[in-house]
Amino acid sequence: MLLICGVDEAGRGPLAGAVFAAAVILDPTQPIAGLADSKVLTANRREQLAAQIKQQALAWSIASASVAEIDELNILQATMLAMKRAVEALTPQPEQALIDGNRIPKDLLMPAQAIVKGDASVEQISAASILAKTARDAELIALDKLHPQYGFAQHKGYPTAQHLRAIEQFGVLAEHRRTFGPVKAFLLQQQALLL
Repeated sequence: MLLICGVDEAGRGPLAGAVFAAAVILDPTQPIAGLADSKVLTANRREQLAAQIKQQALAWSIASASVAEIDELNILQATMLAMKRAVEALTPQPEQALIDGNRIPKDLLMPAQAIVKGDASVEQISAASILAKTARDAELIALDKLHPQYGFAQHKGYPTAQHLRAIEQFGVLAEHRRTFGPVKAFLLQQQALLL
């Protein structure tokens, strides 16, 4: 049996928090019903499936790249780094990796294939998308408890009107990505006011 892992990320678009990636090797003897792209599932269903994946998969791992790494490398490279970390953390190591999207992280130790919209069509990638999304959501819910005035539990760091208003009103947090347009614009505006 060829050990194939699916890999996906969560959190490329938001203005705050780390970018997460997960890698999953499913157990063909224990199929999991209802795997789908995490974006089409309800939060409750994602949580249920995440628990089932962690219990039944042959191997799974979740990794991330920090806000500092995103600002230093750019979001694409940070995403690739998180994906590489997720794959490398798997035990046993897969013999092949199927990556959601159109790019493959550099220097993977096994053959890999990029699959556009793989999170909707490949079970392993769907499983990875669910683990990455639930892990990232958990981080943003924790951040919401520290900074309730920003509304992270609702918008998960995405640039919603509510989030942009909170930045205007309360400023930029350490968890905000400083190289992302709206955050960068706010910081430049603050700088201009100081001059």
